[in-house]
Amino acid sequence: MKRIRRCMVCGAYMLKTACCGAATAPVSPPKYSPEDKYAGYRRKAKEHIYQQRGML
Repeated sequence: MKRIRRCMVCGAYMLKTACCGAATAPVSPPKYSPEDKYAGYRRKAKEHIYQQRGML
């Protein structure tokens, strides 16, 4: 079963794995897991982005 993907260059939605000479990314978020090993890293990265934008 194919899943919908989005081109990061032009923003188009498609089922192909490449568009505009670049790879496409899946649209759906990863599955949630309570034993997520990388949740702390994601929170720190998001906090860093918010600090750069002056939102924190």
